[in-house]
Amino acid sequence: MLPPIAPFLDPKRILRERMIGERRTAAKARPDAAEHAAANFLNAVEVSRSAVVSLYYTMRDELDTEPLARALFERHADVALPVVAKRKSPLIFRRYVPGDDLIKGSYGELVPTTNAQEVIPDILVVPLLAFTREGGRLGYGGGYYDRTLAALRKAGTPLAVGYAYGAQEVDALPLTRLDQPLDWVVTERGAIRC
Repeated sequence: MLPPIAPFLDPKRILRERMIGERRTAAKARPDAAEHAAANFLNAVEVSRSAVVSLYYTMRDELDTEPLARALFERHADVALPVVAKRKSPLIFRRYVPGDDLIKGSYGELVPTTNAQEVIPDILVVPLLAFTREGGRLGYGGGYYDRTLAALRKAGTPLAVGYAYGAQEVDALPLTRLDQPLDWVVTERGAIRC
């Protein structure tokens, strides 16, 4: 009997390792990328005055969401941050405004305290390691955004916007039926409707 496929042969794992390097290189090459991506987002994605926009709190070499957050606050949009309330469950979202207290989350990210109001986002700006123009997304492997989008899509029509460097684009991804598609991808190069 043959042993199960070794984890080091997992195509998603191999691609994740490669794309971490691509993202690191892009972050060093384009220190102005976040400003351009924020402008591209605001020019392409319609954000109504009543919309709640979920942003991720930037970690490591992810495309920085701070310029987008500032622009959304200037437009009086409601902003939320995701919180891992329970492992292997959908994310919850808590309202965030500048100056709010933030605490360390499950993965070292900063999240609003339990005093912050829980909200349901209309638009989710999601981090990723790789994307395709057709809306494929390679995340970090925890499945949090896939579970969250699946649950939210059963109840409504949230907009999923991948937020990344243009260098994170690939031609194809090893996707499964559990991988939730993106509606848009926004980079420093432009906005792509998927």
